[in-house]
Amino acid sequence: MSTITDVPYRLEFSVEVPGTPEQVWEAIATAKGMSAWFTPTELEEREGGSLRFVMGPDMDSIGQVTGWDPPRRLVYEEDWAYLMGKDPDALSPLTCEFVVEAHSGGTCVVRVTSSGFGTGAAWESQWWETLKPGWLPHFDKLRLYLAHFAGQEATPLEASATHPGDADALWSAVHTALGLDEGATVDVRGATGTVEHVGERQALVRLTAPVPGVLELYSWGLGDGTATAGVRAYLFSADAADYVRREEPAWQAWLQDLSVRA
Repeated sequence: MSTITDVPYRLEFSVEVPGTPEQVWEAIATAKGMSAWFTPTELEEREGGSLRFVMGPDMDSIGQVTGWDPPRRLVYEEDWAYLMGKDPDALSPLTCEFVVEAHSGGTCVVRVTSSGFGTGAAWESQWWETLKPGWLPHFDKLRLYLAHFAGQEATPLEASATHPGDADALWSAVHTALGLDEGATVDVRGATGTVEHVGERQALVRLTAPVPGVLELYSWGLGDGTATAGVRAYLFSADAADYVRREEPAWQAWLQDLSVRA
């Protein structure tokens, strides 16, 4: 017997991005597009199609496309119970809807709604409180992708390391070591670019050489007296794979060797 109760959760926001509705749709409703600014994605591009967001070992989020009206409206459901490790009858799917509206001047507004129902447990409201600050920064990457790399396929680079202490101290170490001031031209371990955005414990650098792309740096607390610092890059060039093979281990070592002030 189902144990789902009528406890609604809902998050709504809008973002303006460059591009035509067709370009925006390709970025938000295809596997190639989602993988170029969000996370590696597997997606059957049709109503009823399967969906998988590759988040890491034992962390993939699986779901299904439930609304498909290109280039205007996409709806998908993620198996929230599977994602959160809960009883399948305890939680309804996490539903996300994207609505694309063309605006003058070559931009579109994307209206994003995430919603779901749960059991009313305390952890659910805490999880939803972290959804917006965790979800919104990805749309800064979407803007950069559409402005500079629309339609291109990304080669990913990712590395992270965990340190004792809090996330603010760890982020301060990353920020200071790399000079991540918004608008600055920087050299991040041999790659040059411009710091396009600095948020709370997160920064985006648009790389220009030796490979073009978007570099994200971040830190977050793990709730156990430790914090993780990481780098995630989306690279767009024919030789990006060679760059990743060389630089991913080097980024990993750099993150592990960070000196964090207590």
